[in-house]
Amino acid sequence: MTTRRETKQNIIKDFARDSKDTGSAEVQIAILTEDIKRLTEHLKEHSHDFHSRRGLLKKVGKRRNLLNYLAKKDVTKYRDVVKKLGLRK
Repeated sequence: MTTRRETKQNIIKDFARDSKDTGSAEVQIAILTEDIKRLTEHLKEHSHDFHSRRGLLKKVGKRRNLLNYLAKKDVTKYRDVVKKLGLRK
C-alpha cells in the first residue's frame, strides 16, 4: 500500500505542466480529489466524525472554486482534468 506522500507525488507527476510544477490549478484539483475520496471512505465508517465532515466540505468547496477558475481560464484543460479524474457523469 502506498503512503499519502507517494500518492501525492504520483498525482503531481501525472497532472504537472512541467517538472517543477506543484501548485497549478490542475495539480491542486487532483490532490483535493484524492483527499475527498479518502475522507469520504473515512466518513462511511465514522459517521459521527463531524470535524472531518467539515474538512471534507471545505475541500469540496475549494475544489469547486478551482474548477470554476480553470473553466474560465482554459476550457480544454478543464475538460481534460474532469475527464481524467472522472468527476462528471
